[in-house]
Amino acid sequence: MINVLIVDDSLTTREYIKHIINSDPQLQVAGEAKNGEEAVEKAKTTKPDVIIMDIQMPGMNGYEATRAIMEKYPVPIIIHSTLVAPEQTENIFKAMRVGAVAVSQKPPGLGHPESKILVEKLLRNVKLMSEIKVVRLLKQKKPTKRSSLINKNKLLAHEPSIEIIAIGASTGGPPILQSILSNLHPKFTIPIVIVQHIANGFLEGMVEWISKTTHLTLEIPKTGEPVQDGHIYFAPEGHYIDITPARTFHIYKINVKENFKRPISHLFSSIAKIYKKTAVGVLLTGMGNDGADGLKEMKGHGAMTLAQNKETSVVFGMPGEAIKIKAETFVLSPTDITSFLNKVSQ
Repeated sequence: MINVLIVDDSLTTREYIKHIINSDPQLQVAGEAKNGEEAVEKAKTTKPDVIIMDIQMPGMNGYEATRAIMEKYPVPIIIHSTLVAPEQTENIFKAMRVGAVAVSQKPPGLGHPESKILVEKLLRNVKLMSEIKVVRLLKQKKPTKRSSLINKNKLLAHEPSIEIIAIGASTGGPPILQSILSNLHPKFTIPIVIVQHIANGFLEGMVEWISKTTHLTLEIPKTGEPVQDGHIYFAPEGHYIDITPARTFHIYKINVKENFKRPISHLFSSIAKIYKKTAVGVLLTGMGNDGADGLKEMKGHGAMTLAQNKETSVVFGMPGEAIKIKAETFVLSPTDITSFLNKVSQ
């Protein structure tokens, strides 16, 4: 049984969400809170498997409560609000930045044409997120002398100049990507190709959100376009992305009937075959194991491979799986990953 804590300042909304949760035999309500302060206390005492969290509440709001819970009693939190429609980019990624693992629009009342779809999505999210093992949210630390020294020594031994960087991310990825990309130095010219697992309809908003904090050019490429220096490319939703021997993109839809959809590993594998030692692979926070095999393939071809450390990952699934199979050259924090990328671009 999955235990759910409901946090909302509206009694009517809490009762409606309780009705939704109790309609599913796999779920049960562990408790409820009407503000952020109560939510933090209930997270400690009820030990829920998932929290459904509103944003607008008196006193401590949903963002503040989410951060406090993720710092003290980490548990998967779904931000559930009218303020997280796909076009409300700032709210969506602000929620992710404080540690939320998913966002969900509040379903309108019974009889509304979108009610059934949004209710089903909420129930699906609760079940899926309950399987995630989140880690404590920590403040970013400055690069350590040890990691900087290791990077420098390894780089001195790595003779080929870097031609491309491939990055994969899933749950918790957008704010980490924003942090890394916004801190690349002004003369950074290595192209970066990114696969971010994200719900349909949110990619363009994420790209626009990240573009506000970086000087580099961000785009979603099309088949046939050349890979250009200084550009950051995001794989389209629901598509695989390859790099051809001519250094152009080949993009095609993922077959929905596939049992294992691994677009990150697919990208890493493509990069490994074409760029070999002149590539860097980076695997960030996320659930599941997508990217692990592809990162190991990159390492086998001589590429430098980085996995995000557990302490800074919202979900340590993907980088953890990569580390298990020794696919990484280094395990680093996002701050140190940024420093590393700036070093290889010099």
